[in-house]
Amino acid sequence: MTFVVGLTGGIGCGKSSTSQFFSDLGIDVIDTDVIARQLTQPNGSAISLIQNTFGSSVITADGALDRNKMRDLVFANSESRHKLEQILHPLILKAVIRRIKQSQAPYVIVVIPLLFETNDYNHLIQHILVIDCDEQQQLLRTMERSNLSEQKVRSIMATQVTRETRIQKADDVILNNQDIEYLKAQILLLHHKYLALSKNEPAI
Repeated sequence: MTFVVGLTGGIGCGKSSTSQFFSDLGIDVIDTDVIARQLTQPNGSAISLIQNTFGSSVITADGALDRNKMRDLVFANSESRHKLEQILHPLILKAVIRRIKQSQAPYVIVVIPLLFETNDYNHLIQHILVIDCDEQQQLLRTMERSNLSEQKVRSIMATQVTRETRIQKADDVILNNQDIEYLKAQILLLHHKYLALSKNEPAI
């Protein structure tokens, strides 16, 4: 079976940069957020279910999910978030399993922002990598990247497990508080480790 590494971390910690570096090394990266966006594009597999559950107000004129409206809805109402997760999570998991089976890479990185908030991937993941940074950096990076207010970013962070919980459950942690070259160097070290683990060899 393919060796599967679950990549997670809080919002703004650097999951996208990390996954891109692994991809540059020839590793297959399966990003659950990317799959979610594919499922909620016009004619996406989740659109009719979302429309039936939440109404047409969260669907754009071209038939896609209005991500801003849905974000406001789910972070203001935990029941709405749960309903959306019940729709999306099984579809995402099915796509992840299919892509893992198709992979020819020595190991696979699956990016799962809510890895510890859901038990969906426990049977798939053999190793957990957490990308971490301090809270202030999370706020600044996310506000700059997504053009969200501090209040909205904090509300998103509040729905995620704490840094301490992520670090405690991780097999590997990269503290992404330095420059991009430092991050690349840490990823290269882990790449060699995962290559060894994928061959059942002792990790150096």
